[in-house]
Amino acid sequence: MQIIPIKALSDNYIWLIQKKDQVIVVDPSQADELLDFFAKNDLNPTAILLTYNHADHVGGVVKLVEHYPNLPIYGSKEVSQFANHIMVDQQEFECLGSQTKVIKTAGHTAEHISYLIDNKHLFCGDSLFSAGCGRVFTGDYNAQFDTLQRLGQLADDVKIYPAHEYTQSNLEFVKVVMPNNQAVQYYTQQVAELRCQDKITLPSTMGLEKQVNPFLMAKSLAEFIELRKKKDCF
Repeated sequence: MQIIPIKALSDNYIWLIQKKDQVIVVDPSQADELLDFFAKNDLNPTAILLTYNHADHVGGVVKLVEHYPNLPIYGSKEVSQFANHIMVDQQEFECLGSQTKVIKTAGHTAEHISYLIDNKHLFCGDSLFSAGCGRVFTGDYNAQFDTLQRLGQLADDVKIYPAHEYTQSNLEFVKVVMPNNQAVQYYTQQVAELRCQDKITLPSTMGLEKQVNPFLMAKSLAEFIELRKKKDCF
């Protein structure tokens, strides 16, 4: 299985999960880039996975369906206008021979979900970023804290595939709240080198995030809320 990032909009990634000539598309914010990529590489999309309903995650769905009208589209009830497979927490299904588990990751939106594939690859939309997490648009900080607590229980070798290139800017905040963390300092240097070459900083791993992500490390709801509000004002 090969996982390919497609850059979209200003800082989005559309993730493609490829096996031979078939691909699963995660959060297609745009369609034209994907259609060109499929044509140039003789690829056939077999499913779309949606994490939530914002335009920068679903903006390309309609056009993709125009070209591939029988595509299975998976998502929560939040994306019911697009999805023909409505998924719920802990539901499992198979895509391209891989076992996929749905994890409800609410907080950013009320019905945000993530997809854990083969217990190795987590496609987490905007619920978790490298060195950060999504804004709590719902105002339900408890839900977002619970989400991070659940994700933090995943194995250290699970790779995480967020939907945005936010790592470098997130680390600027992390250096303020954890100034003496050596893992953060080392990671900041690595990320800076990658971004100077316009290279992607993802995927990260859960093991790394447990060392450098203060939101994932928060031990209480109060601590999480304080961090999130500081980040929102940063």
